[in-house]
Amino acid sequence: CPPVCFLLSTAHILMKCCFCSPQVILVQVNPGEAFTIRREDGQFQCITGPAQVPMMSPNGSVPPIYVPPGYVSQIIEENGVRRVLVLPQQPEFHPGGHSPLHHPPPPPHPHLPAFIPHPAMMPPPPHLYTGMAGGVGDMSSQYISQYHPAHIYSEQDSHSQHGRPPFLHRDDRTSKTYERLQKKLKERQGGGGGGGGGGGGQVKDSPPPSPQKNCSSPPTVDIHNGVGGKGLEAEQGQLSHAVAGPDKQTGRGKNGESGELDEEALALQALLSTISKPVVSDIQARGAVVSWSAPTRPESENGNVEDECSPPEPFSYEVSISCSGKDGKYKSNYCGEELSATLEDLRPATDYHVRVQAMCNCLQGSPSEAVSFTTLSCEPDPPNPPRKASGTKNTLVLQWKAPCDNGSKIQNYILQWDEGKGTGIYEQCYYGPQKQYRVTKLSPASRYSFRLAAKNDMGVSEFSEVVDLFTSCSVPLPPFPPELEMAGVTWLCLKWQRPTSSPKEDDIYYILEMEEEGSGYGFQPSYDGDELSCTVKNLHRSTKYKFRVAAYNSEGKSNPSQVVEFITNPDRPSSPCRPVIRGRVLPNSFKMAWEPPKDNGGAEVTKYVVELSEGLSGLSWELVYSGPATEHVCEGLKPGCSYQTRVYCMSEGGQSPVSHSTLQVQTPAVPPGPCQPPRLVGKPKAREVQLRWDGGSPVSCYSVEVSGPQSEESREVYQGPELDCSVGGLMPGKTYSFRLKAANKAGFGPLSERCEVTTGPGAPEQCKAPSTTCKSPSCVVVSWEAPPCNGAPVTEFRLEWGAAEGSMQVCYNGPALSHEVKGLLPATNYFCRAQAVNVAGVGPFSEAVLCQTPCSVPAAVSNIYTLKESELQRPPPFYSPSTCLGICWDPPCDHGSEITSYLIDLGERQPIVVGPVTKHIIQHLQPDTSYRIRIQALNSLGAGPFSHTFKLKTKPLPPQPPRLECTAFSHQTLRLKWGDGPAKAATSDALQYQLQMGDKSGRFISLYKGPCHTHKVQRLNESTSYTFRIQAFNEAGEGPFSNVYTFNTPRSPPAPVKAPKVERLDDNSCEVTWEALLPMKGDPIIYTLQCMMGNSEFKQAYKGSATSFHVQNLQPNSDYRFRVCAIRQCQDAPELSGPYSTTVTLSPQRNEVAVGGGAAGSGSRAGTESNRARRSLTDEQCAFLLLMVFAVIAILIAFVIQYFVIK
Repeated sequence: CPPVCFLLSTAHILMKCCFCSPQVILVQVNPGEAFTIRREDGQFQCITGPAQVPMMSPNGSVPPIYVPPGYVSQIIEENGVRRVLVLPQQPEFHPGGHSPLHHPPPPPHPHLPAFIPHPAMMPPPPHLYTGMAGGVGDMSSQYISQYHPAHIYSEQDSHSQHGRPPFLHRDDRTSKTYERLQKKLKERQGGGGGGGGGGGGQVKDSPPPSPQKNCSSPPTVDIHNGVGGKGLEAEQGQLSHAVAGPDKQTGRGKNGESGELDEEALALQALLSTISKPVVSDIQARGAVVSWSAPTRPESENGNVEDECSPPEPFSYEVSISCSGKDGKYKSNYCGEELSATLEDLRPATDYHVRVQAMCNCLQGSPSEAVSFTTLSCEPDPPNPPRKASGTKNTLVLQWKAPCDNGSKIQNYILQWDEGKGTGIYEQCYYGPQKQYRVTKLSPASRYSFRLAAKNDMGVSEFSEVVDLFTSCSVPLPPFPPELEMAGVTWLCLKWQRPTSSPKEDDIYYILEMEEEGSGYGFQPSYDGDELSCTVKNLHRSTKYKFRVAAYNSEGKSNPSQVVEFITNPDRPSSPCRPVIRGRVLPNSFKMAWEPPKDNGGAEVTKYVVELSEGLSGLSWELVYSGPATEHVCEGLKPGCSYQTRVYCMSEGGQSPVSHSTLQVQTPAVPPGPCQPPRLVGKPKAREVQLRWDGGSPVSCYSVEVSGPQSEESREVYQGPELDCSVGGLMPGKTYSFRLKAANKAGFGPLSERCEVTTGPGAPEQCKAPSTTCKSPSCVVVSWEAPPCNGAPVTEFRLEWGAAEGSMQVCYNGPALSHEVKGLLPATNYFCRAQAVNVAGVGPFSEAVLCQTPCSVPAAVSNIYTLKESELQRPPPFYSPSTCLGICWDPPCDHGSEITSYLIDLGERQPIVVGPVTKHIIQHLQPDTSYRIRIQALNSLGAGPFSHTFKLKTKPLPPQPPRLECTAFSHQTLRLKWGDGPAKAATSDALQYQLQMGDKSGRFISLYKGPCHTHKVQRLNESTSYTFRIQAFNEAGEGPFSNVYTFNTPRSPPAPVKAPKVERLDDNSCEVTWEALLPMKGDPIIYTLQCMMGNSEFKQAYKGSATSFHVQNLQPNSDYRFRVCAIRQCQDAPELSGPYSTTVTLSPQRNEVAVGGGAAGSGSRAGTESNRARRSLTDEQCAFLLLMVFAVIAILIAFVIQYFVIK
């Protein structure tokens, strides 16, 4: 029995192989699933379910079962029948997503069973599983539980996935390794979890465990298949890390054993990666032979080959090829244990790269170095069959496309045909490089077979598939007349048949001709083409048309068919005319009529439909008539209602639209009958009652009439559509009778019977205006009279009192008819009003009465203030804050009589009487003394009460001015000093000073104001007299000014002279010059020149008004220094000398040869110029340099702030 491959594309699928006898195997394929087997010739066959496939087994053994990724197979024996159960792999068997294999495996090799990797590592091969469907849905636990009692065989124990003996026959080292792994599994299961897989508990919502997990065999087969349990997940994770690539070997176990296993996997992978590059031989056009050497083990230090990493299984190899370059995508071409392979199905004249990769026990080494080779050229591929480009009765034009030349250019094409004999014997009809050929001298309507081959330098390709072509026929026979398939208002759909005598290969075209009845144009073509049907559009409704059809081909046109007639359908009619009223409209019916439509659509109207709608909204319509008549009587209507009617008609062409405008009808109304008498609603009020009545048929309005108890006349109190009303304006405690009548558009109906209602008691009437009597300026007596009670006695009266008419408040509640109001203000207007109350409610207020209290003495003064000096407009001539007090007060209320005077009480002193003013200055007081003051107002009625006592105090006397002295002076400044104290003092000192200086006009200007005792006056003129005075002040005020002091500034000395210029005249003389100064205020200026030789002292060489001097008797080898100062000659004072200029040096003359024969004084001028150059970097230049340095530093700081802080 050949190997069996199950292909499953869904998560949970069950398939059964029933072994009914030792020779026959029944494979049950469920619906929607696929079963794939490999036949003896190596081809794969796919069988889709539902089906049972019988298979023969020569020895009765179970064939090897190859399951897709993610599934395992179980053999279950039940009642003597063994079943193969294909189950999905449990989630906890997956080692976590590390893939040892990177390439999908090839289909099973004829000599080696297929290698099925881990489900997460291999997608299904597209060339093997494409188009195969699997069942959908999860496997239920009930379905699995039926196999638990049966004896279970593990397929992996008897048939290895790789065709090698199971792990039980391996060497001792391998057995020890798996015993250690099994021990690790038991320890981790006992400890509650292991590795990266978590605990031993089953995952929620996961499929039930496979029966294989209950088997007593060791789980080594699962590890061999690339799937481990939870306990081995950590170790398998290490293997996955090692196999995934050299750069991912980072996984380590948590104990020593895991570390040893990791080292073994790395060593085995390193051994697999030592495979050498393959050798390509016997290169053909479509195949080549690849061979390679097994990986070599490295030698140890003592020269022996290491055997610690001996593989537990033989090596397997995977050969991959790429046709897109060395770094392109590689495709697996071979997988097996042999050291050579034959590459087949290659493309001729193509560059390929091939590499080999070693594998062992789910571990892959690195691929070998790729080797390139190029396949040989060969004959072209078979071309496609030629096609017919055109043809006639006797000729055929054939065309074809060039096939793949396989590396050698196509030179000629060979076209063969059977000469129309159909015997299968072909003769050559064309040989050449062209891609088309015209075959002539053929028979009409005949079949010819052709085939094509291509030829290049390597040989002739295979012939293409045979193609049959036909020549054209003769003129076709007249076809049958066209038939009507469907008709419309403006179109007709016709169809016809192909002439029976024309072969199917002949291209026949048709012309459909049409004639309209009565047009006079005859038959006109309306269609020309190869279709057998046509829809003629743009026709007239209810019109008869004649049709005929003719056929033609390349040989000519046939006679037309017989003429047939067809009529288009009629159109729907237009809407009828607007309906009108016939006769008089009655309360329950009316008669209406209408005219037929102006356009009946080409067919007679069969019936009219009338619809009626109550109201003018037109939301719902009711069918009231359907028939051929053009008038109708609408009956069963309601009086006084509005109705709308509309009409539409129907004919053979369909239903027309409704009439453009509806007919609106109003039925006349009839007067209503007598109503039931109205009834009282609720408890009657004193002046109002609530009535209600029942309504009947639709009534437009109701009218209620009332008549009093002593009057027979009635009056209407309500008219409207409501069913209740409120009648007001009644008298409390009275009996009234009410009658009701209804009305509609026809008029009012009769009155109902009387309904008598008695009103309840009401609130009292309005009180009369109360009267007022003033007992005193603060007490008033108010009295009033009782009003009518309206059926209930008055229980109390309410009196409101207030200073304003709109803000009165209740000041009395009680049964009395008078009240005394106290605590009022004299000469004030008050308002009052009264109100009566009984059990029915509160009556209205009386009119407000104005009451004015009599006048009285003034009220007490509330506040007294102290006046400041700034507030005194005209202080007395001898006013002083130390001996005077300025007071003011708020005027009190005069209580109706104007205040005539005020009395100021100072305690022990005599009281002061002033007029009707609010300010007064009390004089002749003691400085720095407190006084108790109170004030009393008086008017024509007497004196009012005194105010509260206010305590006021006079200020102390101001300080005397200090003595003013000049402590330092110059021609522009004067330093003045006064008093004893520090030069600088705090501004909070009590005693401060004001210094003033007199100007040319005799006025004094303030120079300083503060607590200091010194002040420097600057910017003065020389030799000028200045006058000063000083004043002291504190909290008591400003003291008197001191006497005027006069101080003079001295004369100013002359300005410094610029450095003189020295020019050597000869060896013993020189000339010194300097700039002249202007006279100072008429005083002349003279100059003094001093000279110093060597290091001696300066001596005067000249004194006078000249600006130059000739110095003689100089020693040749000595240095001389000169300086100048200006002297001011005062007329009435001694001379004033200014500061000396800077020193100028005159160096001795040297004997060097002067360039250009300079004069004798050139050396002096040079020394002078050098000195001048050295002296040129003076104040201005230094200031400029400092300014530039600060500018550069500021720019740098701004740049740093902009770049590092802001950005």
